[in-house]
Amino acid sequence: MSADQIEVFAICHAESIAPGEARSFRLSRRTEDGEVRPFPIFVVRRGGRDFFGYVNACPHNGTWLNISTGGFFNRARTHLECGRHKAQFDIESGLCVEGGCKGKSLTPLALTVIGGDVCLCGVPLAEDDQPRNPFDEPDETMEITSIRDERMLINGSASSGAPMAERQ
Repeated sequence: MSADQIEVFAICHAESIAPGEARSFRLSRRTEDGEVRPFPIFVVRRGGRDFFGYVNACPHNGTWLNISTGGFFNRARTHLECGRHKAQFDIESGLCVEGGCKGKSLTPLALTVIGGDVCLCGVPLAEDDQPRNPFDEPDETMEITSIRDERMLINGSASSGAPMAERQ
């Protein structure tokens, strides 16, 4: 891959996340030394076409935001919330505004929408060629999506922290 290209992986169809909802994904990421590691993320849809993505790890101690409740929002649905410690995060910036990690932020992900698919940009994902045994490592998020055969390369760059407009 040349220096002016970014890896882009289709994560899900944009319409599979309703406006005002969030969805988690268990992906695999390739580290700089080639090791494959779990990479839990979640995507929030705000309004019609605004998508925000974050690594699913609370900056307080690394637990999944949806660890105990299965959801990502506080009761009023005005902020993202850590299910374990109840820390509150701004939906659009990931900044913790209340709780034990106030002032810290969720790790943002660069997203774009291409051809109706929400895509993750600039993260070296590893394709999982092994069939999953449903009895191994229960997935508390209840959302597992395969990215096999959906990898694309595009020219250009992507930024994180702001929604990306749909590309046709």
